[in-house]
Amino acid sequence: MLDGSSQKDFVGFDVAQAGAICRRNAKGRLEVLLVGSRRNDRWGLPKGYIWSRETSSAAALREAFEGAGIIGDVDGTPVGSFTYQKDSRTNRYTVTRYLLKVPRIATASPEMGLRKTLWFLLKDAVRDAAQPGLRTLLSRLETVSL
Repeated sequence: MLDGSSQKDFVGFDVAQAGAICRRNAKGRLEVLLVGSRRNDRWGLPKGYIWSRETSSAAALREAFEGAGIIGDVDGTPVGSFTYQKDSRTNRYTVTRYLLKVPRIATASPEMGLRKTLWFLLKDAVRDAAQPGLRTLLSRLETVSL
């Protein structure tokens, strides 16, 4: 549990989500895309709910397009996951993350204009990501050859 409480104290639902670590090489340097939250100014990665009969890797690809206009190739093997809770809500969210290589970005997407998007060097994304679990996951990528 995030807050150190025991499993028996948890009263919400476990909610599965999928997300993409959108990556590109810019001038020989690895960059990842962070998106701004619609509720606050915190940085994160595209993520969201997994639809019925949708694989989590397909959900990650869909969320990357909807949230940031990303068109890419998703690696079908997750690179990791983390769990978090939103503000004072009782649900616990587990986000499974997939690497997504970005060859191009669409000129329009469902949430374009609703969120800020910005490419960060990986070390800067580790520093600026809002969720502690996300920072840990991104920091592990610093030691992997992508």
